[in-house]
Amino acid sequence: MELLHSGKVRDVYADGDDLILVASDRISIYDVALPTPIPDKGRLLTALSLWWFEQLADLVPNHVISATDVPAEFAGRAIRCQRLDMVPVECVARGYLTGGGLREYERTGAVSGVPLPRGLGEASILPEPIFTPSTKAPMGEHDEPITFDDVVDKVGQATAERLRQITIDVYRRGAELAADRGILIADTKIELGWAPDGTLVLADELLTSDSSRFWPAESYQPGRVQFSYDKQYVRDWATGSGWDKQEPAPDVPVEVVEATRARYVEVYEKLTGNRWS
Repeated sequence: MELLHSGKVRDVYADGDDLILVASDRISIYDVALPTPIPDKGRLLTALSLWWFEQLADLVPNHVISATDVPAEFAGRAIRCQRLDMVPVECVARGYLTGGGLREYERTGAVSGVPLPRGLGEASILPEPIFTPSTKAPMGEHDEPITFDDVVDKVGQATAERLRQITIDVYRRGAELAADRGILIADTKIELGWAPDGTLVLADELLTSDSSRFWPAESYQPGRVQFSYDKQYVRDWATGSGWDKQEPAPDVPVEVVEATRARYVEVYEKLTGNRWS
């Protein structure tokens, strides 16, 4: 095997014609990898992604070749997958207003060029899910919101429309399945790439605690910050620490690590119905 890329949280190896995608226990916020790992995070995100890929297999093809035919040292946190020509944008769908989307709305009344009704606030549900793409920044730089027209400029009208439709379809299906299990998906980011035959294929991770915001439906209340089953807890800690969101990142306290792991485990169990061990 040959190491092709070591990212903020994943390592990619070449193995013949296939790729081995390995999820580490590293955690990244504000596009910076923190120095403190979250135990079991790589295994949890891999298991949850595989579950989602299976649930959505009839909706859009995915890059998974095998979850078991991987090197023994990566067992449980690696996927053997197709090589793809990755789309040069981050595909994001939002069903609720929070985070960077809320801040942009407060400045402009829109998110990624999509105008929204007046009077929305923290955690407001949107009239319908919206496509809010962003740049795919190099490591150490920040992704920036872009408009649909910017996506058209990058990949052409037909592909941009297809990216938007797939992203919204994935969000709608995921949100519907999660709602049945008591989880609201506020937003999610997906990765897509072109297979050799020209098919657009889901890649990387899917509807995980690193790529989505998960909220418990039972305590949802618009107008305030929600309890979150994802890395928003770490973002909130980092913001309160006074860190300037630039390298180097500070060490994460033990209690924040433990609470984050517990949230990842809980949402995995709620969504999949499987006990984590």
